[in-house]
Amino acid sequence: MSHAMPDRLLPGSPYPLGASWDGLGVNFAVFSANAQKIELCLFDPTGRKEIRRFALPECTDEVWHGYLPNAHPGTAYGFRAHGPYQPHQGHRFNPHKLLLDPYARKLVGQFRWSDALFGYRVHSNRADLSIDRRDSAPAMPKCVVIDEAFDWSHDRRPNVPWGETIIYETHVRGASMLRADLRQHERGTFAALASPEFIEHLLKLGVTAVELLPVHAFLNDRFLVGRGLRNYWGYNSAAFFAPEPSYLSTHRLDEMRIAVRQLHAAGIEVFLDVVYNHTCEGNEMGPTVSWRGLDNASYYRLVPGDERHHINDTGCGDTMNLPHPRVLQMVMDSLRYWSTAFNIDGFRFDLGVTLGREQHGFDPGSGFFDALRQDPILSQRKLISEPWDIGPGGYQLGNHPPGFAEWNDRFRDTVRRFWRGDAGLRPDLAARLTGSADLFNRRFRKPWASINFVTSHDGFTLADVTAYEQKHNEANGEDNNDGHNENCSRNWGVEGPTDDPVILDTRRRVARSLIATLLMALGTPMMLAGDESLRTQNGNNNAYCQDNDISWLDWERAASPDGRQMTEFVARVIALRKHHPLLRETRFLFGDREVLPGLFDVGWFDEQGDPLTIEAWQDLEGRAFTLRRAGPGLNGETEVLLMMLNANAETLRFLPPAPHLEWHVLLDTAEPDSAPHRLAVAEVEVAAHSLVMLAAQPVGEADWQAGWKAGPQHGPRLLTALPPDPGAHPPSSDTSPST
Repeated sequence: MSHAMPDRLLPGSPYPLGASWDGLGVNFAVFSANAQKIELCLFDPTGRKEIRRFALPECTDEVWHGYLPNAHPGTAYGFRAHGPYQPHQGHRFNPHKLLLDPYARKLVGQFRWSDALFGYRVHSNRADLSIDRRDSAPAMPKCVVIDEAFDWSHDRRPNVPWGETIIYETHVRGASMLRADLRQHERGTFAALASPEFIEHLLKLGVTAVELLPVHAFLNDRFLVGRGLRNYWGYNSAAFFAPEPSYLSTHRLDEMRIAVRQLHAAGIEVFLDVVYNHTCEGNEMGPTVSWRGLDNASYYRLVPGDERHHINDTGCGDTMNLPHPRVLQMVMDSLRYWSTAFNIDGFRFDLGVTLGREQHGFDPGSGFFDALRQDPILSQRKLISEPWDIGPGGYQLGNHPPGFAEWNDRFRDTVRRFWRGDAGLRPDLAARLTGSADLFNRRFRKPWASINFVTSHDGFTLADVTAYEQKHNEANGEDNNDGHNENCSRNWGVEGPTDDPVILDTRRRVARSLIATLLMALGTPMMLAGDESLRTQNGNNNAYCQDNDISWLDWERAASPDGRQMTEFVARVIALRKHHPLLRETRFLFGDREVLPGLFDVGWFDEQGDPLTIEAWQDLEGRAFTLRRAGPGLNGETEVLLMMLNANAETLRFLPPAPHLEWHVLLDTAEPDSAPHRLAVAEVEVAAHSLVMLAAQPVGEADWQAGWKAGPQHGPRLLTALPPDPGAHPPSSDTSPST
């Protein structure tokens, strides 16, 4: 503070919410419909000592506000809210508890678990109906007033078209904790994300976007701290506008901005995984750190007629009350802040169904979706939803409104099950490979709406999908009872590590087939960081609390011969996707577009090159087929691609479907190091658990007709048999929230 501190605040303004510096002072504004008084508490720059307390002098339209002359950026503060402590009516005001500003842009200090963080006496016989009168300030971080100035004038967001987007899901901390080439204090921070070595790795792979697990400031759960663990994933938000302080090596917000600028300069977009469905305060027995103390009855959805208890559609104890206009405003303001103050390119919404649930249930026309879709800034960002939660009607894959992409767990489960050798998967896999039209072909949505993945932070890594059939979560301290039980995985003979060369060869081949299927299917591919070097979590499929080498990227493995070979293979498949527009088609495929006489945009064939019949589609033991794609290539000429898939345990010989063309082998997951080459024989040998990609390009009508004359047994067919509708599909066992 400079100059003499006034005796009281000036009235100030109810807008904007939060702490806003105008060069002469700071305006403070905070929403509470039910408080009777709100106090502003000022602290020394370290946040350790309270130096002054002011009552906010005005309340306008349920927004409390006041203006502090001569205050400046760096001012540390918090709020205290006075009002009724009536849990049965949903009110939990307790002025002894220091509260974070819901709009705080920066935090100083850390949470320190103490019984004083709770609004009630923790060991009281009356539980949360009691009231605790200890000051929680010593155990709380403090909010910090900031100066928003940053020069974005030379930053250009890459604006990668949806159809060309390839997402790399990673974690700010985990990406660099094992980077020996970085200084210790930079590891696990945004400074490491901006390092040339990391960006070079992304460019070598060919991904177009990084999707960061939550970067909002979060609270480590008390039960985890008691076990010596941490909430590594960060799905436990304590502030929706402030980055997690431990991710800033310089303690400056510009560190994150510089990382975004560096990634943008390399042509890489930045998406944030955001958690607006619940907060770190949990159910009625949780701590009081912000929203609960400011206005529990407004910020949270409470059980009608029993407002002491929270509705728990999230599995985390509490559910934010998005239908409330001020809560919805807070979420929109937060998204807009990250979009403008940090130039973020997109958002992945954790438990998106919760955000779109109105009083009557999930609604694609909910206030949340409507507000996003009409917003001139946010509607132009990439929006991705996790389309499930544990609430009523909580599985909503494919039911989000236009403008949204959705995580497609049907893709994950089908592809995993096909390559582990399950029966009866031809029709479902055919739908997944062609953009999941059965789920997304409505309201003029496009194939990119399907976020295809075979692994994510939640579940097994790619290496573990091929090495474990059971979860091994003992390190989490819950007797291996946490995490989902069905992983659609196979260990190929031994559970976990092995030196058996045959098993290791099979595992690597299946892993390559999984990643190739992902990157060659229509839709938007998302790969998990570390899969490019076959990183393992030792069978842990719920590593949310493992802030250690179980979760961190293993750069030593990435530099090993196996790691380098897999990384080069992934980069090669991504390069193929970029070189062949057919693999990035932005229209759904129905086999009704004739590219050349008798040649349609998509066709399906058996190993002998014959179109699959209805009987063949229904053959439960069919574990192999050929997908043919045809259409414009990179330079506009017609190209034809064949994807031959063999999930059997033995090698099969495939005949390309008629007519005879000059085929080139682009990729063989059984031979990762083989260079593209001309197919010199009529048959293609597809090894067990392998995928082979062929191309004939360019193909004109003359080539096509000549192929019929030179080719074998088949005459032209005007329409190839399409797969039947895979039909209704129950929610996967792995549709639990990430939290």
